[in-house]
Amino acid sequence: MTTFKKYFAAMLLAASTQAFAIPTLSVSAVPAPVVSGGKLDLAVKISDITDLYGYQFTLSFDAALLKANSFTEGAFLSSAGTTFSDGGTIDNATGTISFVFNTLVGAGPGASGSGELGLFSFDTFGNGNAALTFSDVLFLDANLNEIAVVADGSSVQVVPEPESFLLVGIGLLAAGVVRRRQLAARG
Repeated sequence: MTTFKKYFAAMLLAASTQAFAIPTLSVSAVPAPVVSGGKLDLAVKISDITDLYGYQFTLSFDAALLKANSFTEGAFLSSAGTTFSDGGTIDNATGTISFVFNTLVGAGPGASGSGELGLFSFDTFGNGNAALTFSDVLFLDANLNEIAVVADGSSVQVVPEPESFLLVGIGLLAAGVVRRRQLAARG
């Protein structure tokens, strides 16, 4: 194969890979990991989408580690025009935020590219890995045709407060000092 044909084949492969990229719905946690008893901001993002006019999803989380507080609309969809959104129904007992949606209002093309759809605010407690999953996912283009999207769940690690480790360390140190004094008094 000639050098020209190799370069041409490589360009075609790169172009076809970009043309068939499936948009991805994902989450990004700040801070990560998060300290128990702290605040967590969870950004819901979309990447590589074309002509997004509206969307909906349900977000499930570990209710033993996280408590959802609020939702703020992201800037991605509103970059294409006026929007109407709702942060869904929060159920901290079951760990779900149901029927989160946003749509453009009026005729016109949808948003294209990548960006933040929304930001959820959580309180954290306990220790462990909090799974985050999407369900009831629906993305529509300006013609109200469904857009295939990969929903990429994730997890957030909730870790103990540093003060807890300090208190345990001080307790172990004090126990060691007491034990040494007991041994010195005997011997």
